[in-house]
Formats: sequence, structure tokens, C-alpha cells
Amino acid sequence: MNSQGQGGMNSQGQGGMNTQGQGGMNTQGQGGMNTQGQGGTPAMGGRTSAQGGTGGVAGAASGGRASGGTPGSGGASMGGAASGGRASGGAPGSGGATGTGGATGTGGNTSGSVCPTAKTGGTCPAKSCPTGASDCGCYTVAGLGARKKVILDAGGDSRFLASAMVETENLKTDYAHGDNKTGDAFNAGCAKQNWYMTRQCHAAWNSLKASDYETSSAMNTDLKLDITVYNECRAKWDENHWFAGHRNGQTGLQTGQAPNLALFIAASKWTQTNLENGHMCDDVRFWATVPAIIQ
Repeated sequence: MNSQGQGGMNSQGQGGMNTQGQGGMNTQGQGGMNTQGQGGTPAMGGRTSAQGGTGGVAGAASGGRASGGTPGSGGASMGGAASGGRASGGAPGSGGATGTGGATGTGGNTSGSVCPTAKTGGTCPAKSCPTGASDCGCYTVAGLGARKKVILDAGGDSRFLASAMVETENLKTDYAHGDNKTGDAFNAGCAKQNWYMTRQCHAAWNSLKASDYETSSAMNTDLKLDITVYNECRAKWDENHWFAGHRNGQTGLQTGQAPNLALFIAASKWTQTNLENGHMCDDVRFWATVPAIIQ
């Protein structure tokens, strides 16, 4: 059973840097730089999502995760929590008019042609937070639209983008190697997937052990592999267990439970919905406050 480390609550302000250690509070801001502080190596599998901002430190627990934070200024976002795909429009009949477009579905793949051209900048929608969140918002990150397009062109969808956005500010894998974890707690890829889960859902890794965790670091440089493993893991477990394991590691996956799990799920789906509502290609990043796992 993975142990859980000490962690703080993420909050968000403008500018600043992300420091990780024991206790304290993560602060998140625009354009923040990730810096690893002394002490406070996270316990096995834990995670608090650190995404810019000046502030204290947060250890993490077995797969534990918190996302978002409180903005220092501005930053509004729009509510709603739904996953969704897109059905193709109706084909024109012989000599007739083009049929009406299909309705948005649940959990569908919104990729490829959704973002033919990356957009610079973007406007935050009216603020409406996910159920249970104490605060939320959005802001622009230079180059984020271009990165979104890279992910979509590699086969990613709005669900993958949302998971990655909860974890990092720039949707990249330039965070501390393994998120400063080892063994089954080792994190890799844009969405910081843990080794305990990925070695179970990716067939090529099924025979590997906790000590083989470096294998998954391939997801940091192979975006298509990262997306493939993510989709395999989402397909292997029901939604509740996947989110519980993603947030609280082995303990969460085995029990289907994690602190503030309902809020974590709501925040992730809220992020996905906002992306689908006209922000798949621009520089806008959404965040919502989810308390860190603390022991």
C-alpha cells in the first residue's frame, strides 16, 4: 500500500515559480517556472498538481493529486462538466440540402480537424466553477494553442487535453523526472500517469515490475505512445476507478476512493467542457481548485 506524504493546497497567482517540498502551499500563476525545493520528496505515488506561481511546498501521496488554485487577479472561466465527442454532419441528398450536424456525444474523440490552425491569445468565458470548487478561472499561456494542436494532431482529444491541463501549465513533460517519484509512483507523460496503472493497461508492459518504472519515461518523448497508453488505461477501468487511481495511486485504484474524488472528477470534466466550447486551439488554460491530499 502506498503511503501518502504531506501536501498543501494549490492556489494560483500571477507570475512566480513552483517549489516543491514538505507541507506548505503551492501557488500557481501565469508563466510560472517549475523549481524543485529542498526536502519534501513526495511519498510513493502522490501528486499535487503544481502549475506555476510563487509559494510553498507540497508533498504528495500514493498517486495523490490536486489541481488548479486561486488566481491572484482576473481569470474567469465558464462552467459545465461534460465530456463529449462530435458526430459528423449529415450527408447531402441527391439534389437536396446538406443534412444537419450530429449532436455532441459523451467521451468522444475531438481531435484532428477540430484544430486546423493554432490561435494566439484567447478570451476567458464568464466565470462559473465546477460543483464543489471554491474557485476557478482561466488565463492565457503563450504558445499553448500551438501545443494543443500538436497533441490533437498526434491523436489526442479533449479528454486527454483536460487531463494534461490539470497537471501542467504548458501541456508538456518538462516537469521533474518522474515527478520526483520512483517505483509504481513514477509519473510520465503529459497527464502524469503513474507506473502502477500504465504497466497494467499497456500490453507491452504487463510483465514488468515496479522496479522497471523507467520504461514509461518513453512517454515523455513519444507523444503518440503517451496518448495510446492513456486511452488504454481509460478503457481498462471504469471512470470512478480510473480517476481514483490517477489521483491516489494504488490505494485509489484498489478501493475506488480518494479524498475529494467527486470534486476532482468534476474539475477534470469541467476543464474538458470548457476546452470543447471554443478553446481547443487557443492559448487559454483553465484551472479549478482541488485540495491536495494531506496525511
